[in-house]
Amino acid sequence: MRSCGIFAGIAAALLLSACGGGTEQDASEPSGIFPVRVALATFPTFQRLAQHTHMVILVRNTGLKTIPDIAVTITDPPYGTAVQAFGRYVSQPGLASHSRPVWIIDRPPGPCTYSCLNGGPGGAVTAYSNTWALGRLAPGQTATFIWGVTAVAPGTHIVRYEVAAGLNGKAKARLSTGAIPTGTFRVRITQQPQQSYVNNNGQIVAAK
Repeated sequence: MRSCGIFAGIAAALLLSACGGGTEQDASEPSGIFPVRVALATFPTFQRLAQHTHMVILVRNTGLKTIPDIAVTITDPPYGTAVQAFGRYVSQPGLASHSRPVWIIDRPPGPCTYSCLNGGPGGAVTAYSNTWALGRLAPGQTATFIWGVTAVAPGTHIVRYEVAAGLNGKAKARLSTGAIPTGTFRVRITQQPQQSYVNNNGQIVAAK
């Protein structure tokens, strides 16, 4: 008898099929290459504990076809999705989970409706580890991914992002060079927390 196995790595997250046959989850996703350009990728390289900041990724569809589901996955190299998004790997033995947060996600990408407003994962969350998707992207249009995060662990950390044209691996996003659209940020978080004060209007302002 054949049985379904569990395959490690990102490939397993991108393609899942039912045991004993049935319809594959990627059946409706078109196969092909979808040209894109990362129009903007920013994340402050120097931050402080408790500082709220933003990672911004803008992806433009430079091809002639609509992208099925534009998505971005956040990982911690070299551990990939074995570590939670905006987290780090802790090698201490005996831990139930070796993933620890470096940043807390305060505001995820996508529409901020009931879930997001109440601390949930937001409208762009997917069933795939560390991945957010904003749906179909027409030719010439740009998708905006913004994560509002707060730093909670000092040190130097590397965050990697990778853009995909779909969630199941058949639709592939590629740059004009043929390369996978990806990039990294090397961020130093100092132990000194960001200072703030209350101005004359009663607003809390972060000191520069």
